[in-house]
Amino acid sequence: MRCVIARYPFELTKAGVLASMKGVRPELVTGASVTIGRRRYPVKQVGRVITRQDPRDFTAGEVVRAMTGLGFTCHDRPEGAPVGVGGPALVHTTSALLGDAGAGAVAV
Repeated sequence: MRCVIARYPFELTKAGVLASMKGVRPELVTGASVTIGRRRYPVKQVGRVITRQDPRDFTAGEVVRAMTGLGFTCHDRPEGAPVGVGGPALVHTTSALLGDAGAGAVAV
């Protein structure tokens, strides 16, 4: 399948992506991800491996479109991650999970 990632054309195949990712250890998934084989990889990591480009040069959307076109399953966010996590809400949630629910405001 021909696709364009960071303005460069690539001829990708499902078998080629599987071969490229074989033996690559998945990084921590914090955003969009793709399931390749039995592992779930961040799309930026997959894009870096298959294009040999710096992840700052392409978007996650470009890689998601290419991987979806090849038949891989893509995910918007990590499983079980609440929507809208960040900022003060994250601090309070973390405090509550650690047993310090009475913690006040935290200077950021």
